[in-house]
Amino acid sequence: MALVLNIETATTNCSVSLSKDGETLVLKEDNSLGYSHAETLHLFIDEVFKISKLKPSEIDAVAVSKGPGSYTGLRIGVSSAKGLCFALEKPLISISTLESLAHQVKATDGLIIPMLDARRMEVYSAIYNQNLELQREIKAEILSEESYSELLDFNKVYFIGNGVEKTKALISHSNAFFIEGKLPSANEMSLLAEMKYKKSDTEDVAYFEPYYLKDFVALKKKQ
Repeated sequence: MALVLNIETATTNCSVSLSKDGETLVLKEDNSLGYSHAETLHLFIDEVFKISKLKPSEIDAVAVSKGPGSYTGLRIGVSSAKGLCFALEKPLISISTLESLAHQVKATDGLIIPMLDARRMEVYSAIYNQNLELQREIKAEILSEESYSELLDFNKVYFIGNGVEKTKALISHSNAFFIEGKLPSANEMSLLAEMKYKKSDTEDVAYFEPYYLKDFVALKKKQ
């Protein structure tokens, strides 16, 4: 039974929630500002506390989306979460970005594939069953017309995340269902954070790092 501050910054969606016993009390998020997390994250954190009329000292833990996702976005989210944990002397909980994204899909059968854009024709993805149990580990993969064909022939497959647009352009199958316009949110982190808190599944605040999956590569600006 915990009061948790949840922080999600792995994509363009800057998202913060306060949850109690796995239920979201207050949610503040905005996807329209692009990667402006450095300017907006702490404003959102202040706002959820004001709306809830709770004090930061009253929370039991801070949960943060650990990746994969945007290198800069993850750095900002994790740095902020660690700073709060140090200042408030609270434990840090890390949540898989793709797992929380998968929790946006309500399916009674088939498979769920949350996917995040990783530039060009590559995505970060994982595979879950309808009970949201991991069936294939997270990996970076290059999409083609044959991607997931062995799954689609025998299962309904629900694709969700900002990698859906490029996937939809390649894959045409009666068992493929594309859920567009969805990004990871701190709303779905509420239940996952509560489950981890109950098991005392926390991170070492001093040494925890985001799960980047791939090394950061700086791209040169186009002239």
